[in-house]
Amino acid sequence: MGIVLALCAAACYGCSDFLGGLLSRRSSPYAVAVVAQCAAFLVVALVAAVAGNGMPAAAALGWGALSGIGNGLGTVFLYRGLGSARMSVVAPLSAVGSAGLPVLAGVAQGDRPAPLAIAGIVLALPAVALISRGADEPAGPEAGSTARRRSGVLDGLLAGAGFALLFVALDRVPHDAGLWPLAGGQAVATVSILIAGLAVGAGLRLPARRLAPGASVGLLGGAATVLFVFATHRALLSIAAVVTSLYPALTVLAAMLVLRERIARGQAVGLAAAAAAVVLIALG
Repeated sequence: MGIVLALCAAACYGCSDFLGGLLSRRSSPYAVAVVAQCAAFLVVALVAAVAGNGMPAAAALGWGALSGIGNGLGTVFLYRGLGSARMSVVAPLSAVGSAGLPVLAGVAQGDRPAPLAIAGIVLALPAVALISRGADEPAGPEAGSTARRRSGVLDGLLAGAGFALLFVALDRVPHDAGLWPLAGGQAVATVSILIAGLAVGAGLRLPARRLAPGASVGLLGGAATVLFVFATHRALLSIAAVVTSLYPALTVLAAMLVLRERIARGQAVGLAAAAAAVVLIALG
């Protein structure tokens, strides 16, 4: 069941990232991220209220707040990269860090995946790296300059580090703490984005006609985060994190169909390897 929840989280993350990147090509990625995180907060808070959990301990709220910092910064870097570079490059690069770092954290905490699952984890890491081929090719008529497209590689890696912090911090929240730490994390993520936007002088207003699409990005992202938390309750962190981190496959597919991005041979091999990794992890 944990694998299924992680796959559902990956699907929601993939759709959310594609839509967020698409909006970031027309508006400030900081503005898109703020609206998305506000919507995500509403989703998580509603689920937490329905679940009926009491207020958790301060330590749980602290881990939730730390996850929010990683979530907020990771989202900004991801949308900035997706908005200016090839989505088929930036999204998989973000998965390198978000998959690899939680695996190391999980093993350090005593996780002992089965041999097949270990093979899947090992295969997943080079898979997302293979998908990242083609950074120098233009992302489409709305993408930025060559230099900006190349900087999207750095944005992808920084996004991965932020999401790794999100995953690891959420795993430290006790299972009986409910979802209020996660809701608090979403609020902290919004504040983090606002602070980052003000620090760099970025625009923080999203045009009214793009508020609904921006909110849909957050609804998908919030649902994905809730699904990931439930997945970690039913599977090892190292497995749930890697399966969830295969979300770029859907983002890449959407970029191919909608933006007509071309997929290099190495990227195609990476996508196939990513699919095989999911099967191995599930069998493990």
